[in-house]
Amino acid sequence: MTKLLIALASAGLLTLGGCAGTTGSSSGTQATSGTGISAEAQAALKQAESDVTASKKDENEWTTSADVLKKAQEAAKKGDSKTVLKDAKMASELAKLSIQQLNYPSTDVFK
Repeated sequence: MTKLLIALASAGLLTLGGCAGTTGSSSGTQATSGTGISAEAQAALKQAESDVTASKKDENEWTTSADVLKKAQEAAKKGDSKTVLKDAKMASELAKLSIQQLNYPSTDVFK
């Protein structure tokens, strides 16, 4: 009985000891100095800004891409890397789709 209690106590201490060194952030979203967001988030934000600018140049920007980009920029100011990654990737994808839409066949059959 004593050996069982010692084994359970040891297992409990090992479990708690293993949790003591962990943090809530993942390696991809660790903050960097200066902006407060991860390098991956900075790169995604820069790419999204570039893609949205390219869609504006073609005068085919979707308003949703601009809105999502603004959300990503606001999250960057707050230092929220996870939200920056999510929103920047979405803005970039929407901007790329708006550019690809220019290659779709016309649906104007009345010309």
